[in-house]
Amino acid sequence: MSNAINWFEIPAADFGRAVKFYGTVLGTELQQMKMDNIDMGMFPTQDNGVGGCVTYGNGVKPSAEGSLVYLNGGEDLAVPLAKVEAAGGSIVMPKTQIGENGFMAIFTDSEGNKVAFHSMN
Repeated sequence: MSNAINWFEIPAADFGRAVKFYGTVLGTELQQMKMDNIDMGMFPTQDNGVGGCVTYGNGVKPSAEGSLVYLNGGEDLAVPLAKVEAAGGSIVMPKTQIGENGFMAIFTDSEGNKVAFHSMN
């Protein structure tokens, strides 16, 4: 097993708002598609890396409890973290050093999900 995770889904109460939030914070465009009756906003991935999406439908509900997904914060997670509040989220834990493992920060997205960023700087 090369990765413990190979896919993740972040639930949305308002699909358009969630896609806009993550597109703004991450400075990218999520590819939107529909699978059956489920709306999906796909995060970009490279080289068969771990993929994921924002999802709406099929009874999914955002939550600040449960599993914590760490998104790639790029070269310095302070860059996307600085966009969280203006995009409709809130910072739960600011950029925090975690020893030789780099830095992390936790935020609540526009839908009420607790999500984290990780970067080495």
